[in-house]
Amino acid sequence: QAQLVESGGGLVQAGGSLRLSCAASGRTFSTYAMGWFRQAPGKEREFVAGINWTGTSTYYGDSVKGRYTISRDIAKNTVYLQMNSLKPEDTAVYYCAATVGSGSPYSRYDYWGQGTQVTVSS
Repeated sequence: QAQLVESGGGLVQAGGSLRLSCAASGRTFSTYAMGWFRQAPGKEREFVAGINWTGTSTYYGDSVKGRYTISRDIAKNTVYLQMNSLKPEDTAVYYCAATVGSGSPYSRYDYWGQGTQVTVSS
């Protein structure tokens, strides 16, 4: 059974950094584009970042451009989200997802992880 498992969330002070990981198992996602989304309490789910299956194209939400970096290690079947200069408004549950699309925010993501909590204190 295909499974995406996020890790690396936690509590960090504003201005700090975290790196999230998303490990895929049960099938190979090497030809899938991958994305990160987040959802804060009372808010809609928001696209954060996406990367195509070759790792040559990346997409970012406006609120994280210049601060977050998405990358992937195909051999390890893992996607990463490096988050720098974190702000309290970045607090949310972060989800990893996979799509046969391009990895843009308009792709249909068919596989989802269970999420990892990121809390940024002021």
